[in-house]
Amino acid sequence: MKRMAILCIDDENIILTSLELQLKKHFGEQFIYEFAESAEEGMEIIEEFTQNGIEIVLIVSDWLMPGTKGDEFLINVHQEHPEVVKVMLTGQADPEAVERARVQANLHCCLCKPWTEEELKEAILTGVDRINGK
Repeated sequence: MKRMAILCIDDENIILTSLELQLKKHFGEQFIYEFAESAEEGMEIIEEFTQNGIEIVLIVSDWLMPGTKGDEFLINVHQEHPEVVKVMLTGQADPEAVERARVQANLHCCLCKPWTEEELKEAILTGVDRINGK
């Protein structure tokens, strides 16, 4: 059985820490959790996991980051890994960027900062159900 992972990308460390605490609280050891501070670092993690037989099932990505924006990152990921569920997390996403991600990256949902634990939990649960065909 493949090991499954959730990848979170945000340029703010405090956001990554919050995501880690909430994910581990609600999902425990069900997933491997990995965190990146940029889209470029996220792509490196995806490549490493792919090489090691670890399946990334879901990505939570910030929109406004230095370098590659979240919508561009998710579109790039979708081209190589269309099966991965994609969630955008943002405090200031441009509605056109969210729509572009919906259309070109099959965006599962967009959570606004500050999100609630319940919103994050629901996004992960419905995203995983999508993978499992429920």
